[in-house]
Amino acid sequence: MVTVTVCVGSSCHLKGGREVIERFNALVAQYGLADRVALKGCFCMERCGEGINWRIDQEYISSASGKDAIDTFYQRVLGPLGLKPADGPQGTA
Repeated sequence: MVTVTVCVGSSCHLKGGREVIERFNALVAQYGLADRVALKGCFCMERCGEGINWRIDQEYISSASGKDAIDTFYQRVLGPLGLKPADGPQGTA
């Protein structure tokens, strides 16, 4: 089980954290990964100046934008599971 935690504290929220968690949730649903990827939110990762903050298991990641976060999710979460954007049941993500 991979755990993805996204900061939804005020700084990350203003930078797009809420949209990132919504998009991650949609990707988990689209790829049928609810049993392999746990998606969580937290209020502060104490990295407010670094961008939209999230982590995969215990590895912290800061994304400059929502698109950057989605691209990283594909590379770091879907890729190791053997999935590509076109593999989802709805075609492209």
